Amino acid sequence: MKKKINIVVIVCFVAGLMFNAAPAKLQAETAFVTIGSGDFTGVYFPTGLIIAKMINKKRDHSGIRATVESTRGSVLNLNEIMAGYLEFGLAQSDIQYQAVNGLVQWAEKGPQKELRAVFSIHHESVCLVAAVDAGINTIADLKGKKVNLGNPGSGQYQNAIDALQAAGLDPNHDIDAEKVKAIEAPVLLEEKRIDAFFCTVGHPSGTLQNATAGERKVRFIPITGTGIDQMVADQIYYTKTTVPVAQFYPGAENPVEVKTFGVIATLCTSSKVSDYVVYTITKEIFDNFAEFKRQHPALGELTKQDMLKGLSASLHPGAMKYFREVGLLR
Repeated sequence: MKKKINIVVIVCFVAGLMFNAAPAKLQAETAFVTIGSGDFTGVYFPTGLIIAKMINKKRDHSGIRATVESTRGSVLNLNEIMAGYLEFGLAQSDIQYQAVNGLVQWAEKGPQKELRAVFSIHHESVCLVAAVDAGINTIADLKGKKVNLGNPGSGQYQNAIDALQAAGLDPNHDIDAEKVKAIEAPVLLEEKRIDAFFCTVGHPSGTLQNATAGERKVRFIPITGTGIDQMVADQIYYTKTTVPVAQFYPGAENPVEVKTFGVIATLCTSSKVSDYVVYTITKEIFDNFAEFKRQHPALGELTKQDMLKGLSASLHPGAMKYFREVGLLR
């Protein structure tokens, strides 16, 4: 009887050692994650694909399987993360800030306390594209014009509203506003149903390439002025930047760098997503940083330090663990 008890104890001891030696692996065997991105012509969708591709290359080792979902963008991604329908999502830094602080779209819901940041990615610039024949040379010239702001609830819609108000224009009275997705704007512009449109994008952008390839010639309008400067100074999530027109949109009437303001694309998740999953994804991207940067022109100028900027939500413990291990955080 004593011998049988000893055998049971040994078996339990060995099983315990195996479990303690690889708890993460056991958990990872059932880790399926979905990344919310954006529409097919933007940078969010290919960025999501790049992350998923890098994760799936190691899926037999890590046990993590990643898929990408094309979505309407920042606001939907964060709402889907909070609802548990997405594990990760890309979002503009200003939208992340608003969610964490219970502002704008989250004024009624209140602060999204479970939202967590993983890392930031590329810069996005707020672009204003106008038909040459519309006689628009400054943002002030939009008064009385037909202008697409983007779909309500999107990050770029709020950016357009902020830009207009900072420039002293009332979005409800000073312009004839359209409110459709930015991806639809080039067609509206070509058909002369609008005079100009806003969009917030990383570069190169398929939407802007389509706009500059049409028969109706377009120009990029600077978004500058005292009011814009003050807005950027007041809002921590905005930064001054330029649109690389010469590099990516040579078909525009003014192929030069155009001054504007912008935000930063960020990868977000929930506090409910396991430390192991977030740590593994963070490690894969940062340990293979050169490979990550080669995958898309919008990622080419990134530094590892850049990817810890623009994060309004608290860092997920899994990401924080990695950043501390490699000395990016203390």
